[in-house]
Amino acid sequence: MQVIKAVWDFFQSQILGMRWLNDVIGMGLSALGLDLSGWLGGGIQFFIYDTIKIFVLLSVLIFGISYIQSYFPPERSKQILGRFHGIGANTVAALLGTVTPFCSCSSIPLFIGFTSAGLPLGVTFSFLISSPMVDLGSLVLLMSIFGAPIAVAYVVVGLILAIVGGTFIEKMHMEKYVQDFVKTAGNIDTSSPDLSRRDRLVFAKDQLLDTVKKVAPYIFIGVGVGALIHNVIPASFIQTVLGDGNPFSVVIASVIGIPMYADIFGTIPIAEALYAKGVGLGTVLSFMMGVTTLSLPSMIMLSKAVKPKLLALFIGICTAGIIIIGYLFNALQFLF
Repeated sequence: MQVIKAVWDFFQSQILGMRWLNDVIGMGLSALGLDLSGWLGGGIQFFIYDTIKIFVLLSVLIFGISYIQSYFPPERSKQILGRFHGIGANTVAALLGTVTPFCSCSSIPLFIGFTSAGLPLGVTFSFLISSPMVDLGSLVLLMSIFGAPIAVAYVVVGLILAIVGGTFIEKMHMEKYVQDFVKTAGNIDTSSPDLSRRDRLVFAKDQLLDTVKKVAPYIFIGVGVGALIHNVIPASFIQTVLGDGNPFSVVIASVIGIPMYADIFGTIPIAEALYAKGVGLGTVLSFMMGVTTLSLPSMIMLSKAVKPKLLALFIGICTAGIIIIGYLFNALQFLF
């Protein structure tokens, strides 16, 4: 067991976490005369290390995930989802969201396509919640920073929220609150030809380049904010606002995340810095979920596809679920 643990710790720290890279960057900055214990040197080290690490992991993950995704074009996904009913369909939709490396705004067109194709509304909402919040990429990136138990727990609660949220919307029979153009839109991607291995590799490469172009600005912003929190903002201030002493910390973190627009890759550096400053695990997870699921730009897009009553129900379900999850993880943080 000790050998297995040692191998796993090495994999998590040096392969996923790339701690060796942090050491190399630190030695290089020290050679340039920067004080790594100061806010400037420490901030530069944090920025360079996290940026390189995220882009390397992102490239490997998106390429692999996109290759897998090439086997599940929208039409095939619709066919798979159509075989299931009830909570089973919601579960499959939530799991399907984990292999789609999309931010919330990118997921909404697929949500519209699935809805117009005749899939149950609750099923499409399970996909819409899951897709930006939990994917295979977020699992690996979270493992590289927070460790496997927290990463797996985040994905599990995200899937539960997606399943419960979609099921609740289905039970409320909200179909009449979908905009008419969504109901009358044509089927999505009705042709899904067989692809050769070369075609799939080209597809994966194109998806990688396209995704990196889209998320790069948010990664730079996220890492920059993370470096600021990690090395400039006093821990006492962050503890006052988001620490365990503030009973509203989870609510504040959830609300702070809503106006932001970033995917999971741009949010993780901020979460990492908050966690390092002593912010509760549940508060950090609530912030991440708020950013990825309820960002203001994505809600504006969704408002074009659904009517206000359904939009309000979706926001209410997600907000309540995120806050409950936050307080639950804060209470159970000692387990991690």
